[in-house]
Amino acid sequence: QVQLVESGGGLVQAGGSLRLSCAASGNFFSVNLMGWYRQAPGKQRELVATVTRGGSTNYADSVKGRFTISRDNAKNTVYLQMNSLKADDTGVYYCYAQFVSSTVVSGIRRTYDYWGQGTQVTVSS
Repeated sequence: QVQLVESGGGLVQAGGSLRLSCAASGNFFSVNLMGWYRQAPGKQRELVATVTRGGSTNYADSVKGRFTISRDNAKNTVYLQMNSLKADDTGVYYCYAQFVSSTVVSGIRRTYDYWGQGTQVTVSS
C-alpha cells in the first residue's frame, strides 16, 4: 500500500497565501517525480508544478513567479507555497508522486503513479 496525504487547503482572499503539503507513506523503494495538479469546476485537470528528486522544478505558466514547489526527500514530502493567489487558482489540488516499487520483477523495479485524495483551495475575490 502507498498513500499520499494532503493538507493545507482552505479558503483565502485574493492576494493571500496558502501552503500545501503532501506526505507519502507505505511500501516503496523510492519516490521519483512529485508534483501538484489542480482541477477547476468544468475544466480538465492541469499540471501546476513538479519537482524531481534532485530538485529540478517545472511550473505552469499561469503560476510562475507566484507558486514555489519544494520537497523533503528524507520525509518523502512535497510542498506547494502559493502566494498572490487569484480567483482563477480555485480548484481541487491533487498531489502526485511516481513511486519505484520495493519489489524486483525480472531484475526490474517498476514505477507506479499515485494520486492524493485532493484538497480544496478556494480563492475569494
